Order: sequence, then structure tokens, then C-alpha cells
Amino acid sequence: MNTLQSNLLEALKEPALRENDLRRRVVEALLAPSKPSKMSYEEFLAWLDEDTLAEWVNGEVIMGSPASRQHQLLSGFLYKLLDAFVEKYQSGVVLLPPFLMKLQSAGREPDLIFIAQPHLSRLKETYLDGPADLVVEITSPESRSRDRGEKFIEFEQAGIPEYWLIDPDRKRTEFYQLDEAGTYRLVFPDEQDNYHSAILPGFWLRVSWLWHLPPVMETLRELGII
Repeated sequence: MNTLQSNLLEALKEPALRENDLRRRVVEALLAPSKPSKMSYEEFLAWLDEDTLAEWVNGEVIMGSPASRQHQLLSGFLYKLLDAFVEKYQSGVVLLPPFLMKLQSAGREPDLIFIAQPHLSRLKETYLDGPADLVVEITSPESRSRDRGEKFIEFEQAGIPEYWLIDPDRKRTEFYQLDEAGTYRLVFPDEQDNYHSAILPGFWLRVSWLWHLPPVMETLRELGII
């Protein structure tokens, strides 16, 4: 069975899909480029285009799913807050996908990455050659186990200092910071429900904002960024 047939079968197997959703999935399957079974990271970069959602893990291509509207709004909100903070203090660079992060055996495309000023040499034209300093993943039912399993282990082993997992469907957050032994420890928000970043000293995030996105300018004023 070729890749196109597999993509179409996956689209048709979804239970209770509405007609418009089914049509969209079939079109996505038809437009998706043929996916080779095994390739090097360099071959993966040459194969990948800006419109294809994919990651590279141990030589295999893992196709991604289109993000929901809720996901896009939340990632955009976080990007605006972090980017404004980073720009004010000249701390580094914040990037949204499509942009790959190359680890030892995987090329991941997190929902948001921050690269600190001392590590900007890792930035290449189309990917980050090495770990970011902060990674944010906004989970979905499809990605939940992967974000909390495979990626968690990869990011910990790569020495990524801070990893945020945000689950808007369950209204649940997990903020991890590397301890001195190189192991992720769960860090809880304070009594005011504010999470304080370690890699970005002075930056904090009120968890309740994530479920009812406030106006960005109002939030930036509360953070003292403007």
C-alpha cells in the first residue's frame, strides 16, 4: 500500500466525521507529499516544504495534524507575550512553527521555542541545530501521549532547561525545569496561580489566562513589559 492510499484510508476510518470535515481530510491526504520510509536528516530537510507538518525521528518521518483554532489562538497569545519580553530585555529569540529543532536522533517542531542569546549560534536558516532553552507544546488528544512520553524523554536527555505542557481541552498545565541532576522536576504556580520561568527571570504567566485569553496589550501592561 502506498502513502496516498494509507492517507486516504486514515481519513475514511475516522468515525462520525461530518461531510465538510471528511472532504477536508481527503484533500489533505491528496495534497500531502509522498513520504519515504527512511531518510537521513539532510534528506528530510530537502524533502520537507513549508506547507508540510512533519517531524523526523530515528530516520522516520512522522506526519502531523492541522492545528485547531483554539490551539492557534493560544500559541499566538503565548508568542506575543514571550516575544515582547525577550525583545525588551534582548534575551534571545522566540520562534513559532514551521521551524525544526534538531536533537540527537529527532527533528522536532514544537509549538514554540525560545533560544537564549548565548546559544543563537545554533540557529541555522531552516532549523535549530541543538536544543532550545525553552520548549512549549500545546497538547491535543492526538499528541498528548507523544508530548508527555517520547518528547518529554528526548527534551530531558537533550538538556532543554524548561518544558511547558499546556492542555487546553483538560485545562491542565505542567511546567518542568531541569534540576542539577539533569532530571525534569514539576514546578507549580504560586498562590496567585502565577508560574515563574527559570530560564527567563522576571517572566511569569497566570495560568487562568490560558483558558480565557485576555487582551494582549492589557496582559503586557500587567507583566510590566509596556
